[in-house]
Amino acid sequence: MSKLRKLAAGVLALAMTFSFAACNSGGGSSSGAAPSNSASAPSGEKKQIGIIQLMDHPALNAAHDGFVAALEEKGYKDGENIAIVYQNGQGDTNNLSTIADKFVGDKVDLVLAIATPAAQAVAGKTKDIPIIATAVTDFAEAGLVESNDKPGTNVSGTNDMNPIEAQFDLMFQLCPEVKTVGFLYNSSEDNSRLQVDIAKALLDAKGIQYVERTVASTNDVQQATTSIVTECDAIYLPTDNVFASSMPIVSSIAIENKTPVICGESGMVEGGGLATLGINYFNIGHQAGLMALRILEEGADITQMAVESSTDYDFCINGETAEAIGVAIPEDLKQYIITPSAS
Repeated sequence: MSKLRKLAAGVLALAMTFSFAACNSGGGSSSGAAPSNSASAPSGEKKQIGIIQLMDHPALNAAHDGFVAALEEKGYKDGENIAIVYQNGQGDTNNLSTIADKFVGDKVDLVLAIATPAAQAVAGKTKDIPIIATAVTDFAEAGLVESNDKPGTNVSGTNDMNPIEAQFDLMFQLCPEVKTVGFLYNSSEDNSRLQVDIAKALLDAKGIQYVERTVASTNDVQQATTSIVTECDAIYLPTDNVFASSMPIVSSIAIENKTPVICGESGMVEGGGLATLGINYFNIGHQAGLMALRILEEGADITQMAVESSTDYDFCINGETAEAIGVAIPEDLKQYIITPSAS
């Protein structure tokens, strides 16, 4: 059995199903056009949906596109039979609080919150408006629900928990000489801390050493990355919003030092990381849109709607980065190579 098949078998043992599709951080069309087989547009009062997004980067943008696409597939189009108010917090918690206040004051019918801090900002302002969140790693850990299986609050949605063990199997397949792993993440992001804690436990079990640097904002990324590359053989980045928006900085330093970077999601690989087996954010945004429709169309009780997980993951390998740092891609993984500069 090839290493790739062993990897897939191990993940299947954890009851996950992988779709080894070619990398596309959008996961589908982001044009917003409804497919030709869309349901007829619903009639009745126009619903108002507020979308609050933590910041601008490819993964979160793809989740937004997936959500809107799910609505359009069912005939809900902004400006026609629904009103979508989109607000971007630009990574600032004060902005998120202001946006949340506006949505509550406007009494929107439903909120889509993209990323953990955005969901926490809105959940702290209202217990009545249904909040569907996406790009949240663990809703319970973030204090958004009583439990992921039975929220008991006005929040539910789709998580972006990674197949972390499989990602490390990929790291060691591509870079078997790694003895020390470096973690880079934003210490204020609950989802990032959770993923790193899981990763540390996995490395402890394998007897692999690790070091870490944390940041508070994008202003700290260059210094943290420059510092850690001298202490590790490879870097692991969780699905961290600060680092997702700072990949050009990380990749330039890592490539200069011939340090492979395994990422939490494909958009970070397109930004210069080496590889991932990760979440497709368009798909989890689309999944969140279908959950929102159950509330808007059927009056589903969000307090009883279990948080949903993705079962569809993408391999993605940056061919240019691999060549630049001298990593040879095994034959059974070459089909997943991308060349971002040519896309």
